[in-house]
Amino acid sequence: RRMRALRRSFLRRSFLCRPDSLRCLCAVAMAHNLVLDPFVLRSFDEPTGCLYQFDKSLFEKTVNAAFEDGSAPLVDGYAPFCKHVFVPNFTPAKVSALAISKENEALLRSAYEARTEQELPVLARWFPKEAVGEPPVAKFLDVILYSREQIRKEATAMGRPEELEEDAPWGIISVKPQDVDYELPMQPITMMRNTMVEEGGSGVPLEREKYIASVEFWAGHALIK
Repeated sequence: RRMRALRRSFLRRSFLCRPDSLRCLCAVAMAHNLVLDPFVLRSFDEPTGCLYQFDKSLFEKTVNAAFEDGSAPLVDGYAPFCKHVFVPNFTPAKVSALAISKENEALLRSAYEARTEQELPVLARWFPKEAVGEPPVAKFLDVILYSREQIRKEATAMGRPEELEEDAPWGIISVKPQDVDYELPMQPITMMRNTMVEEGGSGVPLEREKYIASVEFWAGHALIK
């Protein structure tokens, strides 16, 4: 009887640890306070993503370790539900923006783009990577978090019920490779979008002073992709 009980226990643990087991994935995710949100996965899965093909589990594990040992505390973001953790860059991610100069301004490109199929396209501009060359590896990663309550609010508004099942308190919704360990201004169009939760924003009203500061920064910078 004792051997049968041990065998059942072993089989149960084996199922939980199978790589293809949904229960295994949920158990691993629940062990972390900061978990990758579906919105950020394009950074790992798309060729233009800053973390293309980087191991997702390793990323989540490393960020959580820095958070748990106190070296990467929560830093307030643009709203109460938004926080940042800044960690030294442990990935190959390169800086994602370049200062605009007379020498390179002719290389800028623009188009209407949407970050997801559910969002409205907005006008964006960027430097093509092939035109400006490979940027340097970033010194830091700005890991941007949303509270579970906010993620559920936006998922409900956008009709994404599958995102309501996660219970970890914080979701990693964006990663910005950069050379400073503090928040850089959000792009003006992102601030505009954030006023409309039904169109993929967070429902936060626009603050004029922060918007003007954003314009001042992004008038002289553009993303590289």
